[in-house]
Amino acid sequence: MWIRSALPHTVSLSCGRPAGAEPMVHPGKRPAPPAVLAVSAVLSVLGVLTGCAGDAPVRPAPRSPERVRADIAARVPERVQDRAGWAADLYAALTALKIEPGDSNVCAVLAITEQESTFRVDPPVPNLPKIAREEIFRRADAKGVPALAVRMALQLKSPNGRTYDDRLDTVRTEGEMSLIYEDLIDELPLGKRLLADFNPVHTGGPMQVSVAFAQAHAKAQPYPFGAPESIRHEVFTRRGGLYFGTAHLLGYPAPYGDQMIYRFADFNAGHYASRNAAFQQAVSVATQRSINLDGDLFVQGARSDAAPGETEAAVRLLGATLAMSDAEIRRDLERSEGAAFERTDLYAKVFAIAERRGGKPLARAVIPRIVLQSPKITRKLTTEWFAQRVNDRYQRCLASPG
Repeated sequence: MWIRSALPHTVSLSCGRPAGAEPMVHPGKRPAPPAVLAVSAVLSVLGVLTGCAGDAPVRPAPRSPERVRADIAARVPERVQDRAGWAADLYAALTALKIEPGDSNVCAVLAITEQESTFRVDPPVPNLPKIAREEIFRRADAKGVPALAVRMALQLKSPNGRTYDDRLDTVRTEGEMSLIYEDLIDELPLGKRLLADFNPVHTGGPMQVSVAFAQAHAKAQPYPFGAPESIRHEVFTRRGGLYFGTAHLLGYPAPYGDQMIYRFADFNAGHYASRNAAFQQAVSVATQRSINLDGDLFVQGARSDAAPGETEAAVRLLGATLAMSDAEIRRDLERSEGAAFERTDLYAKVFAIAERRGGKPLARAVIPRIVLQSPKITRKLTTEWFAQRVNDRYQRCLASPG
């Protein structure tokens, strides 16, 4: 029974009948006494609430690992060989890192992988023999080693039976070049002198992740896939490359919400570079000084009495307004490599001054303006170009039927 007069007119408790519907009255029956109406109203409310509970949306059941891997494989481009293998390694990486394997995270990793290597585990690099030789001779010249001595050393046989010269002639990938450098360092006195136990191959694998980052990450969080020969070698595998690349892209608390493009920029320029570039923009507005928005807020490793970098020097001009000393400014700037920087007095005060002087809210994330430098790059490229290219791939992945 529906009793309109017993319920507030502005509240609908009905699952099927519109609010305020007329009460249902059977023809030929006398109206019930008020007491009966009141009891009936209470019972009706309880019945409606009970009935509506059954109409609540049901949460979908969690996907099984097999279903997740299949969904990931469906988003890997069709031209890629062993899509199931790529999906299995990516799922293993996300699981080990405790990162939700949702569409956004999956597509972000796949977009970086496609941009960096087009899904090749150890992608070839154009003109790599020339690049490798130039690096060796550059180091030799810097250390005063005659070029003739270097040429003679390269004629010696390496551990695989071929001369170093022959191996350099045919090197195609960074993984191969890294192994040549390792053998040079381990086998030749000249190699130790030239490279000083320092392998100049800094990035590698399907996501072109930093070897130094991978090594540091493995120290902080044990590598979950057994004991590899070395973390450096693991970077050049599909499993390790995806694991460390995913950790670098998604394994830190960035303040960008669902704007993944800023993570893509950070992947290229360094963690929090987009947030830091936005801070530099605020400093520029507050001081009316032009500042390079590169995301670097202080000079790494500089002594306390050394001249400050561009951004720090500009911030110091605000010292009186900020009510902060140079030492306090430097202390907060040194936190810009982590999430804590957003909670510093310096961060809050600079944005407050800039927005007051600029007369409008300022963005908290800006893609850094960095020109990319590498022997592998043969044309002018920027972090903005990289982030936008990856974001285009990311959007296509999200739109694909996964």
